[in-house]
Amino acid sequence: MRWALVKVSLAVTAMVVFAFAVPLGLVVQEMARDRAFSNAERRAAGLAPVLAITTDRDELDKAVATTEDGAAGRLAIHVPADGPGGTALEIGTRRADPAELAATRSLGRASIAEVPGGFALLQPTALSSGHVAVVELFVPEGEVSNGVATAWLVLAGVGIALIVGSVAVADRLGVRMVQPAQRLAGAAHDLGEGRLGARVPEEGPPELKSAAVAFNSMADQVVQLLANERELAADLSHRLRTPLTVLRLNAASLGSGPAAEQTRAAVEQLEREVDIIIRTAREAKPQTQAAGPGAGCDAAEVVRERMGFWSALAEDEGRRVRVAGVERPVRIPVARPELVAALDALLGNVFRHTPEGTAFSIDVHNGDDAVIVLVSDAGPGIADPAAALARGAGSGRDGSTGLGLDIVRRMAESTGGDVRIGHSVLGGTEVRIWINLGGRGAGTGGGAGRRGRRRKA
Repeated sequence: MRWALVKVSLAVTAMVVFAFAVPLGLVVQEMARDRAFSNAERRAAGLAPVLAITTDRDELDKAVATTEDGAAGRLAIHVPADGPGGTALEIGTRRADPAELAATRSLGRASIAEVPGGFALLQPTALSSGHVAVVELFVPEGEVSNGVATAWLVLAGVGIALIVGSVAVADRLGVRMVQPAQRLAGAAHDLGEGRLGARVPEEGPPELKSAAVAFNSMADQVVQLLANERELAADLSHRLRTPLTVLRLNAASLGSGPAAEQTRAAVEQLEREVDIIIRTAREAKPQTQAAGPGAGCDAAEVVRERMGFWSALAEDEGRRVRVAGVERPVRIPVARPELVAALDALLGNVFRHTPEGTAFSIDVHNGDDAVIVLVSDAGPGIADPAAALARGAGSGRDGSTGLGLDIVRRMAESTGGDVRIGHSVLGGTEVRIWINLGGRGAGTGGGAGRRGRRRKA
């Protein structure tokens, strides 16, 4: 498109320049010719008073010699014979044919004759005797075309400048049109390959700007749809896994017997199927931003709401629960479903992998540049924290996908934070979630505490 626009501009400008420059050059050439002959006619007319007074050769020789043209040998006077026995006078060098001189006398007006090296201006002048003398003034070719070459060069320079300028302007216009189109095509290609952050600057010609606006709107809708899908998967996680945890714990209290074993096997099979659904949902789609600019939730409110859910089960199992740091709002740049899924994953691990009666706590610390959420328990701890933090590393037991801590890690890293596993003051495991409020890395590095022990994710 860019080069096509340049070619069209070049052709159109060249045609316009040719249409105007050639006629203008011809006009300049004609004006130079008219100027040269007008000046020659004026100089030739200067001898008319002398011819009107006398036709004496000596006097005419003196008059011719005193003129610039006469001194240069370009002026001649042709006086016809005075009567049948008279003698015609020719003063100076004649260049015109006798026939052209006769035609000028008969016509009684100036004429121009082409002679070698230029032109001869023939100016008729009436004598006192009634005859007509002819003053011949030679005009060189260079004088007739004086200034024409310069004018043609100027016109050619102006024409070339116009063509170059039009090509440059067309090229800039082409770039202004082509670059937005190329950016739009590139962004569409990136979006098709799963890079959901691809956007197009909304600039350029109105048509391409409108296309860029439509593309960005479409990309935002795609991201929103995928975010809704992920939110649905997270909702499925905490809606299904949490009741299944309760069912598993209740099934464990049924004692022994065929019916109890069948119930526990059915619960484990159901957990495996739910785990497969969750894993498939997480692995089958590209990752999206957990929370866009300006989005987020109140971590204190979410902690209170989830602890209200889990406290009933904790009371049934005789677990002591402590919650701290949730008296005031604590805004974090994490979508509410993401934080809910992360808390449910950690609390579900507490109920699943610690004995009944094991105490646990949640502490929220609100700093200037980060929010720290600590989930601690008094259980046996995690033997291998590094393996627990490995992405997708499960325990190997039925009902464990290894996605619990992975959900927590993804949520923290989406803000530039991290997750660490260490030893809690309650004697068991402490999972520390660092949520960065400035969108920068926490600067402390990920990984597990050296003294931590592992609980299954």
